[in-house]
Amino acid sequence: MKTLLQYFLFSSISLGAVAQQADKIKITERDYSNPEVEMADKFREDGKIYVVLAVLLLVLSGMFTYLFLLDKKIKQLEELNK
Repeated sequence: MKTLLQYFLFSSISLGAVAQQADKIKITERDYSNPEVEMADKFREDGKIYVVLAVLLLVLSGMFTYLFLLDKKIKQLEELNK
């Protein structure tokens, strides 16, 4: 479990470092009212964006729960073999 937490900590730190190195792009007024991204606007209007976020959070929480339980079982097997 400790190594798993370390992995996520170091991954988030490295992603933040990479994001800081990217060239800055100036945001214009056109970016806030971009007519080219119709799907996102439609999802927001219909409220379906929250369904997409809920499904995403559900999948991610399921993956993390599975990894946590798997780590717990592996530790029990390691202690059993000692």
